[in-house]
Amino acid sequence: MEAEHDVTSPSLQSIRTEVFEHTRERALRMLETGASQTAVLTCLVTGAEVGAGSGAVASILVLDEEGLLRNGASPNLPRDYLNAIDRLKPDPKVGTCAAAAATGLTVMTPDFCADDKWAELRHLPMALGFVGAWSTPIVADDGTVLGTFGTYYRESRHPTPEEILGVKCLADVAARTLVAT
Repeated sequence: MEAEHDVTSPSLQSIRTEVFEHTRERALRMLETGASQTAVLTCLVTGAEVGAGSGAVASILVLDEEGLLRNGASPNLPRDYLNAIDRLKPDPKVGTCAAAAATGLTVMTPDFCADDKWAELRHLPMALGFVGAWSTPIVADDGTVLGTFGTYYRESRHPTPEEILGVKCLADVAARTLVAT
């Protein structure tokens, strides 16, 4: 694999780290100046996609007052897909976002076909060309899970350590955003 396409190359890692840091700073400025929740969450998702590279698509799902996952910001997922997963109940045995919301832990699925948690849902992301995903919970300071920050990949892989750290930092900003509004 050429270094410029290698997700683990040192120069690419550095660039991705900068993307996550810049996105975090931009989203915090947006939050401080009164930007809408949707605008801030969309900024975070877009930065996560750039930071992940390789055609990754990110999504923030938020828990509603009934405890169900709803779309918070998913600008690059089709409406049909979002409708299909709307009102998903947190469940440690379902997908990555529902499992992360239920457990409060990061959940990784590098290959939908090899993970039983995706048995009933794998057809949805696979129809869009995705092979795997991972999700980290969005957690308030008091430990309450507010939602999830998920990333879909078009190849079987785990997120890099820089992606994990970067998305966790962005998830912290998402938590501030959800608590503030």
